[in-house]
Amino acid sequence: MFRAIGMIELTSIAKGIYATDLMLKTAYVDVVSATPVCPGKYIAIVHGDVAAVESSISIGVETAGEYLVDSFILPNVHPAVFPAITATTLPEGSGALGIMESFSVASMIIAADAALKAADIQALELRLGSGLGGKAYFTFTGDVAAVQAGIDAGKAVVLEKGLLVDIEVIPSPAEKLWTSLF
Repeated sequence: MFRAIGMIELTSIAKGIYATDLMLKTAYVDVVSATPVCPGKYIAIVHGDVAAVESSISIGVETAGEYLVDSFILPNVHPAVFPAITATTLPEGSGALGIMESFSVASMIIAADAALKAADIQALELRLGSGLGGKAYFTFTGDVAAVQAGIDAGKAVVLEKGLLVDIEVIPSPAEKLWTSLF
């Protein structure tokens, strides 16, 4: 089972595609996402065993050079992060709704992982850059206390880099809001 995830974020699409190719040739990793995002950036997210992800990201960072915006390696990523990236989860109920928004795609993935590890919450969507001007956001649900604990854990991560846009907790979302999110 793949437990590590890593990402590079670049300001050049061409260099991003080139770096992704080298990342895949360097180590046995699978692509979670490799795509242009707004505003003209490129992200490559891979997963695999820890050593392979470390090798892959290392060559990606080296290749990116001056085009590197950010990167990370999470050696023990929460399993709910992957379906949230692909927006393949539906809420099991309608509890409170948590929303975190960041200027950085990389920091939002790390924040989502921290939130999921800190509280009994259900990940809904981890939207990464596309159609968002390069920003990212994470939505999740649970009881109000759990959602607040998730917000607190994720906020701490994003604040470290000074890239927090906003956070919100909606204790009792309108039913019509739920349907608009999916």
